[in-house]
Amino acid sequence: MKLDAMENPFPLPEALRAELGQRLAAAALNRYPDPHGGELPQRLRAAFAIPDAAALLLGNGSDEIITLVCQALARPGATLLAAEPSFVMYRMNAVFSRLNYVGVPLRPDFSLDTPAMLAAIDAHRPAVVFLAYPNNPTGPRFARDEVKAVLDAAPGLVVVDEAYTAFAEDSFMDLAGTHPRLLVMRTLSKLGLAGIRLGYAAGPADWIAELDKVRPPYNVNVLTQAAALFALDHLAVFEAQAAVLRQERARLHAALAALPGVTAFASEANFVLARLPDAPRAFAALKAAGVLIKSLHGGHPLLNHCLRFTVGTPAENDRVIAALPDCL
Repeated sequence: MKLDAMENPFPLPEALRAELGQRLAAAALNRYPDPHGGELPQRLRAAFAIPDAAALLLGNGSDEIITLVCQALARPGATLLAAEPSFVMYRMNAVFSRLNYVGVPLRPDFSLDTPAMLAAIDAHRPAVVFLAYPNNPTGPRFARDEVKAVLDAAPGLVVVDEAYTAFAEDSFMDLAGTHPRLLVMRTLSKLGLAGIRLGYAAGPADWIAELDKVRPPYNVNVLTQAAALFALDHLAVFEAQAAVLRQERARLHAALAALPGVTAFASEANFVLARLPDAPRAFAALKAAGVLIKSLHGGHPLLNHCLRFTVGTPAENDRVIAALPDCL
């Protein structure tokens, strides 16, 4: 049972598979894809309330958009700043693009240390700041006013990564295109479309134009475009699945929090992070019981003895909850 990668556990409903097959069969595989996604950007705007003021950039997952941001801003002495622990691709792309990387530790409860962030911004004058909203791998969503403070203080681009927006209670999309330094980045992966690899960024037209200069010309293939348009036609199905996962997240969190010696952290994503008395032992015991989750122990001092549980189907969560007492 695979619960280690924050994937939507629900497969495409049987009733939709034949229609998807027909849509993909009709794709022009002999032609290069529309480099700007054809009708897809407008469909994304309508589906996710993207402001008219925001320009859009499509990516091969949000991972590619992180890469494009780093490539566009890389220059001698430039700095990428991020809270940590957070998504590992921020640091990795800083290394790949030869940006200086500055990580600002979160507080022990995984809230944002805003004074430390603002001090780091003042000291390093970063070309780009990445903030995951909610944060991966910890789960909480930073306070909106704190993120606004970072936006106001940053001299360069601020990327608010909303990969888990389907499970969160707030978004910065309402400011996309109007705040001069804000880029809101999202992906369809967590909604249930991880396999098609589609991400997008919304922000000021001048920033999007610069990022577009380093984008590969055909980065979103015809099958991804067709599958995404199909999914948007049936968005209610995926939103209903997300609603189930939000309910299951609460149940999984309560079960973890009730265990002796376990601290379960608040989450607005599709996973729950928990600190256990002996994370390596629990991880091994769960794996032996046929449950694969993510061990973060040793990855960062704040993550010592932490395990991350992707929220599964109700039946999968039943198995995890039943197995946990014997795994501590």
